[in-house]
Amino acid sequence: MGLFRRSPSSQPAEPPAAQDAADTVDAVTPETGAGTAAEAGAPGRGPYDSSQVPERGPRVDLGAVWLPGVPGMELRMEVDKKTQRITGVACAVAGSGLQVQAFAAPRSDGIWDEIRSEIAASVTKQGGTVDDVPGPFGRELIARIPAQAPDGRTGVRPARFVGVDGPRWFLRGVLTGKAAVDPQEARLLESVFANIVVVRDQSPRPPRDLLTLHLPGKAPAPTPAVPAGTPETPSFDPLTRGPEITEIR
Repeated sequence: MGLFRRSPSSQPAEPPAAQDAADTVDAVTPETGAGTAAEAGAPGRGPYDSSQVPERGPRVDLGAVWLPGVPGMELRMEVDKKTQRITGVACAVAGSGLQVQAFAAPRSDGIWDEIRSEIAASVTKQGGTVDDVPGPFGRELIARIPAQAPDGRTGVRPARFVGVDGPRWFLRGVLTGKAAVDPQEARLLESVFANIVVVRDQSPRPPRDLLTLHLPGKAPAPTPAVPAGTPETPSFDPLTRGPEITEIR
């Protein structure tokens, strides 16, 4: 890893309902390439569970997420300002963005159907519009969210919400910029999302609890297990993001 320095936050890569004050840390690391969909031992298309992939390969180890890298990609780790917990990872390349979050999920039932409904309701409440359509990862949302332009005028910001239910985890992605409106521009980041590997720890977690992320090469101290019977306190907000740590690839 290179040297880190703090500076003001950059423009968000996904459409937020509210944006907290942010710190940014820059670093430079070697470029890596995205993995191929035909992973040995990983049937079909990803995202994959770590049990399906024999080795990390050309992916960045971020804890619960192994993220494929592509040349020129800007990587941002999103941090909760109050707890300093990393809550998500966002990458941007060639005018398109992808924000990813991984959550705990029930062993038997998926949660994407329920979460899609919540995201749609949230966007609609803000005055936006949403279409629930089929996509390369199953059902997805095409959203147009009200946003203020730099010149003060009111416009809309397009976003594609995609989700995949895995074994005891759920992975959500948000495509923004060119990838939200142009299928050809979306292919690169769709490939990145499809080749993510989710590493679900064995700790008992309530549904929607964020899975633990860390900086590249900076594994955190072990997280204490959640005692049996602990009330569920979902830490999921589909449109909110916090401060960021930025790395240029």
